[in-house]
Amino acid sequence: MAHPAHEDTIELVKEIFRTYLKERNQRQTPERFMVLEEIYRSEGHFDADDIFFNMKNTGTRVSRATVYNTLDLLIECGLVQRQQFGKNQYYYERSYAYQQHDHMICKKCGVVIEFCDPRILEIQNLMEQIYDFNIEGHSLHLFGTCNNVEECERRQKAGDKIKSLSDA
Repeated sequence: MAHPAHEDTIELVKEIFRTYLKERNQRQTPERFMVLEEIYRSEGHFDADDIFFNMKNTGTRVSRATVYNTLDLLIECGLVQRQQFGKNQYYYERSYAYQQHDHMICKKCGVVIEFCDPRILEIQNLMEQIYDFNIEGHSLHLFGTCNNVEECERRQKAGDKIKSLSDA
């Protein structure tokens, strides 16, 4: 699971975002940069409401529409990834300076386990060679259920949102 980004990373992604907005004649508002900072100071997966309420609870004035619109821009410029873990809701995670990883998701309680296996990259490289194809990224979600039934039921009853197993 991702830990909050270092200050130098935050400054770098702000510069990337600034350049992206300028090249597309988009406004560089303080609110957009506050959303970006909130994301890069957060851990793991989050939904748009998590960002909105975290900012609201710390006294930052930003509209829900600004959060959603900024998330779309951050996805377009490659600083955030959108995931859908088998439900109708999208979850997001930062993608700059963040190791490529995949997810296992419990269909009962919703816990998300992040993992990285270098063999997946080997398969990706092999598929590029076999099919003469340039793969720019991948997303792998494995669905199943927790073996620890008691913990799984506890998370279900608590209504916990998607989180990494280390947080459970």
